[in-house]
Parts: sequence; structure tokens; C-alpha cells
Amino acid sequence: MRYLSDFIKKDLEERKMVFIGGPRQVGKTTLALEFLENGSEEHPAYLNWDHAGTKNMLLSGELPAGEPVIILDEIQKYHDWRNLVKGIYDIEKNRRRFIVTGSARLDYYSRGGDSLHGRNFYYRLHPVTCNELPMLSLKRDALDRMMKYGGFPEPLLKQDEVFWRRWQRERKKRVIHEDLLSLEQVREVSKLDLLVDILPAKVGSPLSVQGLRNDLNVAHETAEKWVCILENLYYCYRIPPYGADRIKAVKKEQKLYFWDWSLCLQRGQLFENLVASHLLKYCHFREDTLGHEMELRFLRDIEKREIDFVVLEDKAPLFAVECKSGEKEASPAIRYFAQRTPIPLFYQVHTGTRDTEKPASRTRILPFSKFCHELELP
Repeated sequence: MRYLSDFIKKDLEERKMVFIGGPRQVGKTTLALEFLENGSEEHPAYLNWDHAGTKNMLLSGELPAGEPVIILDEIQKYHDWRNLVKGIYDIEKNRRRFIVTGSARLDYYSRGGDSLHGRNFYYRLHPVTCNELPMLSLKRDALDRMMKYGGFPEPLLKQDEVFWRRWQRERKKRVIHEDLLSLEQVREVSKLDLLVDILPAKVGSPLSVQGLRNDLNVAHETAEKWVCILENLYYCYRIPPYGADRIKAVKKEQKLYFWDWSLCLQRGQLFENLVASHLLKYCHFREDTLGHEMELRFLRDIEKREIDFVVLEDKAPLFAVECKSGEKEASPAIRYFAQRTPIPLFYQVHTGTRDTEKPASRTRILPFSKFCHELELP
């Protein structure tokens, strides 16, 4: 079971459709199949739009007989999928439960049509993070392995470097050459391949779309569009800056990270990306299960003082997080921003064992795994 299982079960019992989005191979289908008796991809209630026969069945209004739960996988590839799903649900909602999964943002690829508002709840499934490791029979001290192999279940459980490299190549090919081309009209696929190869060096730094434009020799609007496409396919994500009244914060820069942090080239980048992904998961979890408006941002002023992450809930800052690869003293930027922002708590996380507090700057320096446990990150 994954961390969303109980919440999905409750929504299904209340006759809501459940949408599950997330990166390719993060475990969406495995999670959905938990809700079928002895579920597997051969189960008649698992309907994958990419499988032969599924399209004709759904477009003709047919469903497998006697199945109380129906899984519709990758149906967002159909141009009018929302109207199709709405029609099926409105007819069958008193007799069946529906789970819709997709490796692209289901809220973005709406393709027009009538709204499904009020009929569904949307969950974003994330890679495995620290607090899920015991559920996979992995020890908490396996953080280094998780940094090396990422949080996607298959390579994380295999823990084989050759398998990880082959898995990465296959995943990239399927995201760019299958998912993307089924949803977007992009002619210069080779340049998108190049963009994917360029981006790992950009992790953790302000992303310059103008720089990408020059690297790819395309228009600024094209470079921005391509990054947005990769975000909509759950390949990467960007976070905006956080500003406060008493600081001269940057306003337009954004930082980029990957859903698969193992793509990062440097250990410092990798650890920062891993922390970013844990915090994004925390934000999405609280949004999807509790309805809070969550934001993940970073804090940087025009003098280049920076805190890696700030988490906001319902527009108010909850805490800030600074990443350090070693057990260092608190960053001078923390003391500076503690005096000038309403952020109530600052954490400096690392991969060592040091655990100390700095009350004057509302700061705690602690191991990242302990931070995850105490904040109950999912």
C-alpha cells in the first residue's frame, strides 16, 4: 500500500471518481489495481486506452459486466476524454466506482468539454520518500541508496546500477517519444531530447529560459513552451520566489527540479532536489487530502542571500528549509531572513547526525531523515 491508499478508498466509498496523476512508472497503476479483487493488468476492469479494443469499447458505451470498480488508464490521450468520462460516470455512478489514472497532468489536458467539477478528487502520486522506506522493507539509513537510485519503486527496489541506467533510458524514450507526441504537436523532437539532456545541470539555480533559447537555437516562447510541456508530463517542475515586505526579493526567477532526483549530476544538487521533492510531496499531499492551498517557494534577495525552500499554507509561511551536504553551522542567510520575514521556523537539513537548535534565529539544524519523521512528511 502507498501513502494515498486510505484516502482513495474513502473517496470511492463516497461515490467520487478518483483521478491519480503522476510521473510515468511512479506506481499509479499498481496503486489503482489495489482496489480490484486480485487485481492485475489482465483484470477485465482495467481499461488502458493504449490497449487494442479499449477505445472501441468505451466509445460505444460498453463496460465489463459485473465489475464494481473500473480503472481508466491514459484516457487523457483521447481528445474529448472529459465528456466521455462524465457521460460514463453520470450513468453508472450508483452502481460502480471509477479510478482514472494518467502520466500527464489530468487538470491540464482537459481538451475542453463539460467540467467534471464536483464529480472527482485529484491525487498526485509521488516517488517513494524517506517515511515510506520502512513500508518497502528498506531501512531508514538507506538514504544514500535512495539518493543514488531515486524514488521510483522499480529501480529503488532493484538497487542495481546497470538496471537503473537502462531504466532511465527507457523512461526518457517513453516520456518524450510516446507520452509527449500523443498529447502535443511538436515537430523538433530531437531538440526536446537535447533539452532533457541540458536540464540536469540547471537544477537548484535560477533557470534562464533565455539561456535555454540560446542552447537550443529556438525562440524564447518555444523554449518556455517546451519546459511547460515537460512539467505537464511530470518530468520536471519549477518553484517561484517568495517575497516579504522588508526584503528586496527577486520576483521573476524560478528554480527547476526533477521528479526523479537521481538525474542530478552533482551530489549537492541531488540532495537539494531530493529535499525539494519531499517538500513538494508534502504540499501536494496536504492539498489533495485536506484542501489547503499549499505553495513551495524559495527565498532569494537581490544581494544573492538565499534560503533553498519556503513552504506556505493558505498564503502564510509555515517554515523554511536550507540544505547542506555536511554538518555545518547555520547559514548566515537564515539569521538575516529570520529578522526580516514572518517565517516562524527555519530548518537546516543535512545527511549527518548533528541535531541542535538556535533559538535566537528560530533555527534547528538536524538530519534530513529526522526532519521528515518529525514533520510527518508522507
